[in-house]
Amino acid sequence: MDSEALKKYSALHPKPAGLTLHYGTAGFRTKAEQLDHVMFRMGLLAVLRSKAVVATIGIMVTASHNPEEDNGVKLVDPLGEMLHPSWEEYATQLANAEERELQKIITEICQKAAVNQQKDASVFIGRDTRPSSEKLSQSVIDGISVLGGQYHDYGLVTTPQLHYMVCCQNTQGQYGKATLEGYYEKLSKAFTELIKQSPSPGESQRHLKIDCANGIGALKLSEMEPYFPKEVLIHLYNDGTKEKLNHLCGADFVKVHQKPPRGLDMKPNERCCSFDGDADRIVYYYKDTTGHFHLIDGDKIATLISIFLKELLAKVGQTLKMAVVQTAYANGSSTRYIEETLKVPVHCVKTGVKHLHHKAHEFDVGVYFEANGHGTVLFSKAAETKIRQLAKEEKDDEKREAAKVLENMIDLINQVADRRVIDTTDAERHAVTPPGLQEKIDALVKKYKLSRAFVRPSGTEDVVRIYAEADTQENADALAHEVSLAVYHLAGGKGAPPQPL
Repeated sequence: MDSEALKKYSALHPKPAGLTLHYGTAGFRTKAEQLDHVMFRMGLLAVLRSKAVVATIGIMVTASHNPEEDNGVKLVDPLGEMLHPSWEEYATQLANAEERELQKIITEICQKAAVNQQKDASVFIGRDTRPSSEKLSQSVIDGISVLGGQYHDYGLVTTPQLHYMVCCQNTQGQYGKATLEGYYEKLSKAFTELIKQSPSPGESQRHLKIDCANGIGALKLSEMEPYFPKEVLIHLYNDGTKEKLNHLCGADFVKVHQKPPRGLDMKPNERCCSFDGDADRIVYYYKDTTGHFHLIDGDKIATLISIFLKELLAKVGQTLKMAVVQTAYANGSSTRYIEETLKVPVHCVKTGVKHLHHKAHEFDVGVYFEANGHGTVLFSKAAETKIRQLAKEEKDDEKREAAKVLENMIDLINQVADRRVIDTTDAERHAVTPPGLQEKIDALVKKYKLSRAFVRPSGTEDVVRIYAEADTQENADALAHEVSLAVYHLAGGKGAPPQPL
């Protein structure tokens, strides 16, 4: 680390006196004029994180549904997931350090997280359309550059697109191509196949009015529109050419105020939806013939998806374990309906997508959506294998067609890698297959004091178990994470990596 260069560039991005910020699930968010030093320092942190896990890290400059005057930043871990919790503390320490303490904090992070500063670093950067985002992205670049990191600036992208790019890069193309074209092609192909197998609706049901919150969603939907089937027509509103970002529009506005956004003229029974500023939330809504407004928020989306999936699973004749995961903030009526009418179990977890996602992995089919519009569906590998087999081999036409619909839904979602590619010996302490995995684990173990690690296929679940020890909790967590990436890369996985024990 070049101490003089760090001192010089840090002085160009001074920390305001008395300002204290904390890195949460959504990263840092506050008024844009207070974030220059934070962006510079998150560029530093991204380089350290990249060196620690030997993988590309993402940085997204956005404040999501916040007002246009705000901005924010969040880091994206190697498989497109949120920053590892142990590094959230490092982010907070670095953001709040006084200038004279900056180098000391960096050194401490390197020691605690076993960062090998000789490793190369790679960072992907994206930003939303806020007036402050371009300048703040440059501050990120300054931070990356001062520690000698390499970067690729994707410029204007949605948050999900940056997550996709990072995942593609670190899975060596197995998840997809790390380009916008690759993103559009992958999603549109799965979507096209899915609607081919759905009942043919009336012409109006192929039309969708979209409130883009005057944000990045409008730009990227315009780029993606040529990839859509010709019978699907989208109409964009609040495209950012006239009004301010998230002002009286967007997913959060519609959900909170229970009314349409400004700038979107709704007619009875028209299908409408709203993104948030960085296009990682969505809510749907319509008006009935009496003019009454109906909101389909995350709770209702989860309910509708559950109905759809349960019907399909019944048609294919499979008794797969399905569940819905919610937080305490979920609508009580939706919980009762799912449990009492649909007869689908509901599990409650702490607020935060990471808690919902983790719990959903416990089931053959796990559905989760926060009321604000964040969410997805996860299929276990065992469920996926059975569904794909039925779609290919089932003789009964109705069962086969239902399985095909399920199969195309799966292709739109991250999936768990096949644990059967892992074979072990020596009481499950030595990996025999895939080739090269044990050698990689041995090399990683040498990086940490008093450490050991091994992997094994679960005997009860379709997952790979990882065991790691080291001299400190931080090192044990870091070792487990690096081993999970090694398993992911060498076992040809997709979706989420194995979970440490």
